[in-house]
Amino acid sequence: MCIGLPMQVLATRPGFATVHGRGETREVATALVGPVAPGDWLLVFLDGARERLDAARAAEVDATLDLVQAALDGRAPDPAADAGFALPSAMSPEQLAALAGR
Repeated sequence: MCIGLPMQVLATRPGFATVHGRGETREVATALVGPVAPGDWLLVFLDGARERLDAARAAEVDATLDLVQAALDGRAPDPAADAGFALPSAMSPEQLAALAGR
C-alpha cells in the first residue's frame, strides 16, 4: 500500500527537494509539481512529490494519518484530532442515510 505523506520543503535543488514530515527527512523528486520553495507543503508518495498542499490541508492529512495509526495500534483515536471529516461511527442516523444515498 502506498500512502501520501504531507511533508514541508526545507531546501531545494533543480528537480529535487529536501522535505520533512511525520518524523523523517528525505529527498524527493519534484518533476510532477514543478519548482518549489522552502516552506511549501507537498504530498509525497515514495520518493516523489505528487501534489502541492496548503498548510491547512497538510494538517488534515496528518490528522487523518494519526487516526489510521491509532486504529492500527489498537488505540482509541484522539478526540481532539480533526481529520476534516467525521467517521461513520460519529455520524447521526440522518448523516449516515445521506452518506448511503438514501
